[in-house]
Amino acid sequence: MASTHIAGPYTRVAGLGRAVPDRVLTNADLERMVDTTDQWIVERTGIRERRILPEGQATSDLAAAAARSACQQAELPVTQLDALIVATITPDTQAPATAVYVQQKLGLSQIPAFDIAAACAGFVYGLGIADAMLQSGRYKCVLVVGAEILSRITDWTDRTTCVLFGDGAGAAVLTRAEAGQGQRLIDVSLGADGAHAAQLEIPGGGSREPTTQTTVEQRRHVVRMNGRQVFTQAVKNMSAAAATVLERNGRTTADVDVVFAHQANLRIIEGISQRTGIPLERFFNNIEKYGNTSSASVPIAMSEAVEQGRLKRGDLALLTALGAGVAWGSALIEW
Repeated sequence: MASTHIAGPYTRVAGLGRAVPDRVLTNADLERMVDTTDQWIVERTGIRERRILPEGQATSDLAAAAARSACQQAELPVTQLDALIVATITPDTQAPATAVYVQQKLGLSQIPAFDIAAACAGFVYGLGIADAMLQSGRYKCVLVVGAEILSRITDWTDRTTCVLFGDGAGAAVLTRAEAGQGQRLIDVSLGADGAHAAQLEIPGGGSREPTTQTTVEQRRHVVRMNGRQVFTQAVKNMSAAAATVLERNGRTTADVDVVFAHQANLRIIEGISQRTGIPLERFFNNIEKYGNTSSASVPIAMSEAVEQGRLKRGDLALLTALGAGVAWGSALIEW
């Protein structure tokens, strides 16, 4: 099937950046906190350590640091940004959007700044929105950040979930470009199925369950997850989204040089590899260092891959992610 991407000037991923906290929480540390072992965690998730943001800092701090890093790689001053999107489920405050705090920390004003809440698929959703904004011709330089401080919404008494999550931020600067500049965003495919919303949620704190002493005591403000169901949905929908974006752009799995799958669980990534037929060695994985950083995981991985030479000029990169909602998305980038 022919590509549905708009002809003419295209969207270019001009720069990538990341920011992670200095503090490392190892599996050995978790052994002293809950009933678990390093062997159990590694065998089931592939995670060995994760990063934790210190008290006194918030999502916008990491997001702004990742944004500066992305602008530096793009060789563009932050003043050239004319829109700012932050994908997060751990905002600084319930209102206003975390994006306006990032805007302030970058020294910007007036430009539109808003959040999106697609959880682990948030960065890919942000790419799709930014692409549409740039293709409209109304914007020339859009920043997309995936940033999460999951340590603040983790139940550190739940051995099945607390081993999974970490903090971090990744960012991408997207610009309008002409043929030959490289790093072309070919297409983005997005989807969601609210029938599975209850499988991964933070039930308390919204209009359905406003915060009360009871909801706090019942730990309704931390992540609750049906691990088995989420695993199944992740493998199925991330694989299907990848197949969709490849097919509608006339590409096959054989054309893919590197895959950036959401770093949720190494076993999920292995399942996607088996289902799509893409060899596991083509997947860029850093989950052992960071754990699940939700919307930040894909841009952090891409930023590291560029530095390590795993993502090179001319490579076809496939992005795929799934998060709460359940929401999913895939993208193709010809680097």
